[in-house]
Amino acid sequence: MPNRTSLSSARHIVVEGPIGVGKTSLARRLGEHLDAELLLEQPETNPFLQRFYTDQARYAMQTQLFFLFQRLDQLRDLSQPDLFPRTVICDYLLDKDPLFARLTLSDDEYRLYRQIYDRVSAHAAATPDLVIYLQAKPETLIARVRKRGVEAERKISDDYLTLLGESYTRFFHTYDAAPVMVVNSENLNFVDNEDDFQLLVQRIEGMRSHREYFNRGE
Repeated sequence: MPNRTSLSSARHIVVEGPIGVGKTSLARRLGEHLDAELLLEQPETNPFLQRFYTDQARYAMQTQLFFLFQRLDQLRDLSQPDLFPRTVICDYLLDKDPLFARLTLSDDEYRLYRQIYDRVSAHAAATPDLVIYLQAKPETLIARVRKRGVEAERKISDDYLTLLGESYTRFFHTYDAAPVMVVNSENLNFVDNEDDFQLLVQRIEGMRSHREYFNRGE
């Protein structure tokens, strides 16, 4: 991909960030703006997820593997451009999948998971053209998750949400496989505020380097 990143030229865009940061909402908004195809996580179809939030130790592996194979199924066709003539926007990055596994699995389970992940992901979809990584403080993530009141998320602990946010920060600190726009979402509302959304679009269109940062007021 050329040094200059743009929404109009990117064929595969990923919006990422921890639970509660607004990645799916932004992915939908970008999808409307670009008339793009959406590939979204489907947590409601994971039969283990609600049980995982009640008993992580017992259901972590089943939950993790279900999501892994679901994502691989969705991404497999991205290597065939004829099936996706339009831009594709995802609300997850496959490379980040082990992040959740490391948080929730025992050491033995994680070693087994990594063997499975390394084998099945070797021929997954190509690297995205652009990753938009949304950040927010742990207390903001916690407040947003509690406010939206999703039944399956009621049992997520504050400690887990905090650890998850910290894990995302560490992951994206070293991630360099694709151009990344790091966005502080604390004071931005991309869904309901058109000015905020257009400002983000302008910042992405103006990217000149592999990694850039967008904070309100900059």
